[in-house]
Formats: sequence, C-alpha cells, structure tokens
Amino acid sequence: MSFIFLTNTRKRILSQETILVTGAAGSVGSTARAAIAILLEQGHRVRAMVRKLDARADTLRDLGAEVVVADMLDIVAVRAAMQGCSVVYFTMSVSPNFLEATTNVAVTAKSLGVKAFVNLSQMTLSQMSETETTGSPQQKQHWLAEQVLRWSGLPVVYLRPTAFFEGLFLPAAQGIRDDNAIRLPFADGKTSPIAAADVGAAVAAVLANPEPHISKVYELTGPQSLTMAALAQEFSGALGRTIQYVNVPPQIWEARLQEAKQPAHLVAHLIVMAQLHRDNRYDRMTHTFEQLVGRAPISAAEFARRHAAAFTPA
Repeated sequence: MSFIFLTNTRKRILSQETILVTGAAGSVGSTARAAIAILLEQGHRVRAMVRKLDARADTLRDLGAEVVVADMLDIVAVRAAMQGCSVVYFTMSVSPNFLEATTNVAVTAKSLGVKAFVNLSQMTLSQMSETETTGSPQQKQHWLAEQVLRWSGLPVVYLRPTAFFEGLFLPAAQGIRDDNAIRLPFADGKTSPIAAADVGAAVAAVLANPEPHISKVYELTGPQSLTMAALAQEFSGALGRTIQYVNVPPQIWEARLQEAKQPAHLVAHLIVMAQLHRDNRYDRMTHTFEQLVGRAPISAAEFARRHAAAFTPA
C-alpha cells in the first residue's frame, strides 16, 4: 500500500470542505477532469485521486487540485486518500474490477461519514432488474454497484448518462478523417449521445451543492436522439464535407475488436452496447442536464467542430 499527496496552492480557496474525485486522470471521455476544472474555478477544494503520477496528474495539480496517488482496489490507500473529505465523486473506467472498487470506496465513505457520495453509472440500468440484465459484464457490475450503494445507507446521488460522444466517435476518427465514413453496427437505432465535458459540468453542479440532490437519479442525454445516418449529417455540416454512415455487419465489427487485442471485458461490453443500439434501447431523451446546469448540452455538430482536428485530413 502506498499513497502520495501533491498540491499546488496558487488558487484562492473559497470553500473549506474538500471534494474527493476518483478516476481523476481518466482517458477518453473523462468526466472527472471537466468537473475538477469547474469546481476549482468556483473556489472549491478538490482532491484528485489518480493511479499514478504522469502528465495528466501534473495538469490537475497545475489547475490547483491536491493530487493523491491511490489504487481503488487497495482499501487502505483509499481510506488515506479520503481522510478529511466531505463529498466523494466515484467514477471509474470500464474494468472487470469495477464492483470491487465501488465497494471499497463506498465502505470507506460510510466509515468516514461523508456527507454525499455522487456515483456515475449508466442510463441502461434504468431498464435492468434481477430478472432482466444485459450480456455486458460491465453493465451488470454497474447495476450491482447501485444495489450495494442503496444497501449501504450512504447519502448517494446517481448520475446515469447515455453513450458519450467521445466513446462513439473518437475511436472512429480515422475512418471519418481518411474515408469520410462513420462505421458502426448500429443499423437504424437512435441514440442521444452526450459529451463527457457536459457530464462533468452536471457532476460539478451536484458536487458544489449536493444536499438537494441526495437519493435522486439523474438521467443525462444530449439535445437530440438521432440515427447514425442523421448524426453523420450533423458531422457533414460541421466539418464542411460529406460524411456517410456505413452500417457495418456486427460479425465483422466484432472480429475487428478481437483483432485489436482489446481486453475481453471491454469487448463484451462494446458488443452488447452495439446490440442495444440496434434494438433502439438508446433512444432516450431527458432535459435533466439543462435543469442541473442551466444551459443546453452540446450538439453532435458542436462536438464535431470542437474535435475537428481529429476528424480532418492533415
């Protein structure tokens, strides 16, 4: 067990209570970094938990966050990282250890008496139960994690976003850039993606004043629910050239995932997500984001414009 605290005190701190953010470094589609930046700008104390010190951790420290190194599977390190924090934001990337990590953080939060535990989950959970789950081991762990949190008696706020723009389109950036094509096996299913930065903004709004939100479930979507063909049209308008949607046969897409040597847990999750899209299970719309943040979430066109460098040929 080991943990390290690093901080940068240049920012003026207005709030004396410390907010712990797990999974703070993140990768594609990180909500934690966006939330941290907003909270620090507002003058909150933020402790960012990362697995290792690297350039991402340096960026968080430069923003003004206190950086702590801890593995969420090490409950002793988690407790050291959480000491003195009154509010916890739990987020973790797709992992076969997701349920264990959630339980470690929840048990620690309970024993330390935190005032609010904000949990990032998935919108698909609203359609799951003991008798109707999905084939995704990740979605099942998310559902079980929510049951653990409910049993714990912790003051929990549940955030359930739909699919992220980053998760859908940044992995497909090469096809958009080189072939003007979005290749996914979603058929004519509709989806309402939301940007990770927008989810981070909703997270920050809850973390800044969690008491009114305790025990509530917030389902977060983008501004429109569209087919992939319609989303391709949005990208076309934003990028100034025609982008087409190519409906890839599921078997071919799945084979490519296997060839890419992706972790089996992640591959199983992505295959189920694709099937749920074909079944139109992501055709969901809410106005929750606007109610929490006070503005509309960004559109597909705006997302394409913000990431134009990734989608535009050199």
